[in-house]
Amino acid sequence: MSTDTIMSSGNTEVNMNELPEHLREHVPPKRMRAKKKRINRSLGGDFFVIFFLILMALFMGVPLYYSIINAFKPLNELFIFPPRFYVVQPTLANFKQVFDLASDLWVPFSRYVFNSLFVSITVTVGHVILASMAAYPLEKAKFPGSKGMFQLVQITLLFTGGTMAVPQYVVMALLGLVNTYWALILPAVGGSLGLFLMKQFMRGIPDSMLEAAKIDGANELTIFWRLVMPNVKPAWLTLSIFSFQGIWNATGNNFIYSEELKMLPTALNQIYAADAATGVGNVARQGAAAAVALILMIPPIIFFVITQSNVIETMAFSGMKD
Repeated sequence: MSTDTIMSSGNTEVNMNELPEHLREHVPPKRMRAKKKRINRSLGGDFFVIFFLILMALFMGVPLYYSIINAFKPLNELFIFPPRFYVVQPTLANFKQVFDLASDLWVPFSRYVFNSLFVSITVTVGHVILASMAAYPLEKAKFPGSKGMFQLVQITLLFTGGTMAVPQYVVMALLGLVNTYWALILPAVGGSLGLFLMKQFMRGIPDSMLEAAKIDGANELTIFWRLVMPNVKPAWLTLSIFSFQGIWNATGNNFIYSEELKMLPTALNQIYAADAATGVGNVARQGAAAAVALILMIPPIIFFVITQSNVIETMAFSGMKD
């Protein structure tokens, strides 16, 4: 077959010179018409990829596994060196010790649980809503100074929580919010990470879709709640995971002094803390400490498992193009 012939859909040779001029320009070059060879990995390559993924999964899962088995180890197995990655005599005595010690606290243990749940849920919901509502006009309104404001948000990401502790305390003290829930809620709700994440994710929403909604008579609030937020569901679910995990593990001891307002991590730390006079508790309560670590890990893990499936299912929206 010469270079001037092509194969039609019926496997019939067609001469290029016989085609009309307006059809010749639509025929791809010969090198583009050639059938592409599909490149597959060899059996050894597949084995290497699977082995590498399994190795990484084990590397990331070992700390979680070790924390779980430590919570069920008796005291004599906790101090074995080198440490064992299995339990010879599993026991629930560590958890029993935690609840026995919790019953001796000044404030009922359920109060600490309520404080952590209330603050964590409030911060998570508030941070997602506030960050989304701030990111929408910052990305789609294009008002004067929007780029400068976003650069300021990026600069605030460089500051860690330790560097902002003193300014936050001064602001909360001036507002009279020290020793209240608001001293923990307001700084976390106004974090800049959520604004940065939501703005970057909203960039993928086509402007033509928003303009079509405006032509149909939708106002900005309707567009935000019924169009933008469902399309950025992966972003705010991811943000809710980060927000819940961060505030759940926070003690808040810099702002909270009343025992009835303290968070659950503070109470659990008091349970296995060493006695100030004798220091005996530092060794005798290591089993309780391992159980406390597992208890604090359970709610964020459950929250992640619940939201993970939703994140995966809604990632298909990222294929939208303007």
